[in-house]
Amino acid sequence: MLSRGHSSRVEPVAFRDRNRTGSTAVGVVENRSTQFTRAGGPRADHQVVPMPWPMSRDDELFGYIDQEVERQNTTLQLIASENFASPAVLEASGSVLTNKYAEGYPGKRYYGGNVHVDEVEDLARERVKALFGADHANVQPHSGANANMSVYQALLEPGDTVLGLSLDHGGHLTHGSPVNASGKLYDFVSYGLTGGDERIDMDQLRDQARAVRPKLIVAGATAYPRIIEPAPLREIADEVGALLLFDAAHIAGLIAGGAHPNPVPHCDIVTFTTHKTLRGPRGGCILSREEYATAIDKSVFPGSQGGPLEHHIAAKAVAFREAADPSFADYARQIVANASALAASLVGHGFRLVTGGTDNHLMVVDLRTFDAEVTGAVAQNTLDRAGIVLNKNTVPDDPRSPFVTSGVRIGTPSTTTQGMGEAEMAGIADLMVRALRGRDDDAEIAAVRADVNALCARFPVYA
Repeated sequence: MLSRGHSSRVEPVAFRDRNRTGSTAVGVVENRSTQFTRAGGPRADHQVVPMPWPMSRDDELFGYIDQEVERQNTTLQLIASENFASPAVLEASGSVLTNKYAEGYPGKRYYGGNVHVDEVEDLARERVKALFGADHANVQPHSGANANMSVYQALLEPGDTVLGLSLDHGGHLTHGSPVNASGKLYDFVSYGLTGGDERIDMDQLRDQARAVRPKLIVAGATAYPRIIEPAPLREIADEVGALLLFDAAHIAGLIAGGAHPNPVPHCDIVTFTTHKTLRGPRGGCILSREEYATAIDKSVFPGSQGGPLEHHIAAKAVAFREAADPSFADYARQIVANASALAASLVGHGFRLVTGGTDNHLMVVDLRTFDAEVTGAVAQNTLDRAGIVLNKNTVPDDPRSPFVTSGVRIGTPSTTTQGMGEAEMAGIADLMVRALRGRDDDAEIAAVRADVNALCARFPVYA
């Protein structure tokens, strides 16, 4: 059980008390409609004409949001692809930039009135290029999937051969899954993990590349717990004349903080999401060499998207600035340290980890060595009842369906943002074991839930 009198709180990694602007981080913006006239300025007689939107609060909708704030504050978020955005990121996401249409790019829009929107988007582009050392950046993709598909559209023709990591070995849907547009439009050939140490098999990848001569090699993963070295991938791509795309959706924050090798110098294109380890708003980004800039930009707009979400682009700019702060490196290292501590504790409880451990922010846990009757779906549902939130996940060559699975995926970005350290990770492993062993005992689940609530109360997110 966790000690309630002791804390290994890691102060430098939390964003609390930073970027405060005087507005509430997660509350509802006060209705100020009476401050403006329909024309946007004061009337000559100083009387105010109310704006046409309703004056009453939408209690039903915002009640649900309030409940979600409570859920995030009182449960443990162990989903590897989630994090807590800072108050400044939330403020930018909820800004008046949502009102503006801005199809096109800075200096070349299809609508007028974009002088300040251009400044915002230029700022985001310059900040992310400086953060990762890139030639060119497109900050408009609405998601990582959109970013990947835009890259494919820019660089490939339908039917071109692509190498990508198999979905059940840790790859993403957009890496060629047959149920995804990527697998329908292009001829994806999957590479996988070794049968022994379950690492990415570079020899197999090289042999496959020599055999199929792909036009593009896709690196990166969504459920792979080890560092992916970009330099050997560059060598393979050069040998067969392929382009190299690195999908850094999960590890962008680790890269920015120096806790993972930077793929930008080695790759033609790097895509990532801004809301995982980077701790920004939901969205995507594409970094490229200058020679691909025009093709990438045309593929995003008008090729696959219309108007960009400039309020989210503003929030991305905030996140890029936060990630450039020296304290973010401490945060990235602590994510990895926490993941290592949690992994070691789970191994001590009898769980088997895919690859035997972790070098990054996540781990994939094979539940079969702990209890053959506990599937990923059972574990997810049981732990959710106990206030521990994670997701079921396939393990390599999983005999169970993706809706059942033999494993779960666990990540430490959110708990690290809260300020938790290695001692808390050991306690979280204990709580997980108690819940899974007591899954048929409502009283035990309630007791674990109470201990989770007590832990979260020591590390509030949006107080």
